[in-house]
Amino acid sequence: MKQIVASRTVDIPEGITMEVKARKVRVKGPRGSLTRDFKHLAVDLYLIEEEGVKKLKVDAHFSKRKQLAAIRTTCSHVQNLIKGVTVGFEYKMRLVYAHFPINANIESEGTKIEIRNFLGEKRVRIVHMLPGAVLC
Repeated sequence: MKQIVASRTVDIPEGITMEVKARKVRVKGPRGSLTRDFKHLAVDLYLIEEEGVKKLKVDAHFSKRKQLAAIRTTCSHVQNLIKGVTVGFEYKMRLVYAHFPINANIESEGTKIEIRNFLGEKRVRIVHMLPGAVLC
């Protein structure tokens, strides 16, 4: 069954600026700027202001179950963007092995990592880290 219109809103906190253009959302905050493209989803994105509070409104018209789920997904992605520019994001990765012991060395001031004996291989694998990633 189709629902005529469904909508959700996301509150935009103080100190955050958000731009929406052609389903492309750009969020700027104290820790930088993040961009996310929602062109693959059949949703409408609007910036509104209710009672002095800025909000992002996500609408879907004549949607079935899958498209209705995309509304909540879009809101969650935008909330994660806001969290990323205010608090930041940290992911701790661990190296594990089952049989062949892996040796990993951090090289050139934390910009690349050398992995030796991966699955018993003789060659050394070198992984260059993306900008902003820190190796400890």
